[in-house]
Amino acid sequence: MSGDEPRTDAGASGDGATRTATVRTTHADAALVAAALAPDETDSMATRVDGDAIECAIERPTTGGLQSTVDDHVVNLRVADRIVDRARTHLAADDGARRSDTNGDTDTNT
Repeated sequence: MSGDEPRTDAGASGDGATRTATVRTTHADAALVAAALAPDETDSMATRVDGDAIECAIERPTTGGLQSTVDDHVVNLRVADRIVDRARTHLAADDGARRSDTNGDTDTNT
């Protein structure tokens, strides 16, 4: 044995061990996706951004709780990533429309 004892929590698991999982995903704008996830994070989650990757470490006292939290996190990741992607597409299309306007007038209410 390495001398490292498992972290314990007085949870409902019965054995006192904490269950952990790390989810690592890559994104075109990882910082923005992570910022979108922040309001949904709980005390059992620790998220960090490393370049184009988001890494979320999750600790829960039960396997079922860990599974639920990981599932929620993955769903939230997919939604946030899609929103960021669609916003980028919309902004790029809007920027292209402005650039194609030869007189510089972007007001369509004339």
